[in-house]
Amino acid sequence: MTTLLQVRDLSKSFGGVRAVDGINFDLHEGELLALIGPNGAGKSTTFNMVGGQLQASGGSVKLGGQELVGMKPRDIWRMGVGRTFQIAATFASLTVVENVQMALLSHQGRTFGLWKPAASQFRDQALTLLEQVGMRPQADRPCSELAYGDVKRVELAMGLANDPKLLLMDEPTAGMAPKERNDLMALTKRLVIERKMAVLFTEHSMDVVFAYADRMIVLARGRLIAEGSAQEIRNHPKVQEVYFGSGKTFEKEQQKAEATA
Repeated sequence: MTTLLQVRDLSKSFGGVRAVDGINFDLHEGELLALIGPNGAGKSTTFNMVGGQLQASGGSVKLGGQELVGMKPRDIWRMGVGRTFQIAATFASLTVVENVQMALLSHQGRTFGLWKPAASQFRDQALTLLEQVGMRPQADRPCSELAYGDVKRVELAMGLANDPKLLLMDEPTAGMAPKERNDLMALTKRLVIERKMAVLFTEHSMDVVFAYADRMIVLARGRLIAEGSAQEIRNHPKVQEVYFGSGKTFEKEQQKAEATA
């Protein structure tokens, strides 16, 4: 299995607070890796250091052997790291296809003063991406008219605009109904296989994590306390202690995942 992302001794301090304390993990091509933990564990901080939104205090993040620490988010995007956000980041006043065209223009470094000269650029490529996420029939609808689950699909198409090797998904199913959650993650799983990319995602819905993550890493108080398969994490005594209490929560979510898988 090809290692795509290597994180070594990654840390972040805010004043005297050590938000992330020297964590290490790898992410492989064709893998969905879930980053989970209780509130305040350091998940968002870790996620944002990988994507360049936060500067690390120490350590290394390498994509295909190339160091990302110190790079700007735009440069990381152009290296092939896509991203989706907890709150879908689309332009409501633009159509579905125009949103994806904007992402493609950004990836190509194109600049323009008015939308009209750019409206025909990359339309075919945008439609191809929309086909992959099941949104081609709604290409010319304004994003403001879409259901939230469809907006998340558009955002996923935008996240694929730079043909990513790695896709970062920040709570991809937040605010979605159970069926929408499963549909989106099943789609993501299929795209990972078809595109041979990797996904690092944070998620609070444990049924999603159990059903779709190939592996999980668990943080608590800024430190990595466990990593492994769903079964290994479910049975890990430290995880049960600091995250799930007696472990009964995990047992219920495992049953949900098995029912929907």
